[in-house]
Amino acid sequence: MAKIRILCTSTGCIEYAPARYHDLGIGIIRIRVLFNGKEYKEGLDLDPVEFYRQLETIEDPKNHLPSTALPDTEDIRAAFEDAIRDGCDECIAFTLSSALGGTYNKICLIAKEYADRLTIRVVDTKITCFGEGFLAIKAAQFAREGMPSDEILREIAWMMRRQVFIGVDGKLDYLIYNGRLKGGKAFMGQMLNICPVVHFSPEGEIVALESVRTPKKALARTCELLKEKIGGRSPDDYLLWHVYTGPSLIGTLCEIEGRYGIRTNHEAVIMSPVSGCHNGPWLAGYGLALLRRADEPPEG
Repeated sequence: MAKIRILCTSTGCIEYAPARYHDLGIGIIRIRVLFNGKEYKEGLDLDPVEFYRQLETIEDPKNHLPSTALPDTEDIRAAFEDAIRDGCDECIAFTLSSALGGTYNKICLIAKEYADRLTIRVVDTKITCFGEGFLAIKAAQFAREGMPSDEILREIAWMMRRQVFIGVDGKLDYLIYNGRLKGGKAFMGQMLNICPVVHFSPEGEIVALESVRTPKKALARTCELLKEKIGGRSPDDYLLWHVYTGPSLIGTLCEIEGRYGIRTNHEAVIMSPVSGCHNGPWLAGYGLALLRRADEPPEG
């Protein structure tokens, strides 16, 4: 039986998720954050709670924007070398959506260096945050059960076709500062107090699904849309968790969701700083992962 190493980029939030996932042996490839003249490696020396607190309170945020940088080449090589030293035959590396930067392409490029030493599959998850990380967690669990890599990837592909990230940017500031919202749309959005309901498109881009007046109305609309995505599925057949950056909106979301009969069945997981620096500290929403039932074919 082949020994399989699972890797995930740090944007998967595995280190911010419950401790029960930490013993699965998932290797982390760390993306870098540049902020206030310092460079941090996500999940290693950058605390997300403190990071979002600073984003919310920093003076002149427009001129003190955080930025991100690709993982170090040597860190990627080290992850593959560790797998080889541990006697692994195969490696499955999960990355944040390729639409959000060049990390996926860089890992694919370096993986080619190991073609004669390690079978490496790189998975563009088309998402980020714990939605990405949970795919790696399931893959690691499948590998522990002895599932071959082809079957693991088939199960993961089923989940990817159904994964959901949906939430609300309570303020447009960081979307404007980062150039994601420009010109007249930015001006009208601020004037009318517009809050976009954002989600990941099938292509892996985070885009506005709808634009709604006021944060509370946007959060309510998020709950409506989430209910549609869950449909009549039993809670035994999905995991639902809160995603958030700073604390400002998540409490309001918890108050509103009860009116729609929404109950999370997984602990909340904070958004990775690499992802959150583009959205800002005022995001709250949900991650949803469907679990395949025995009566659902993996190819469907």
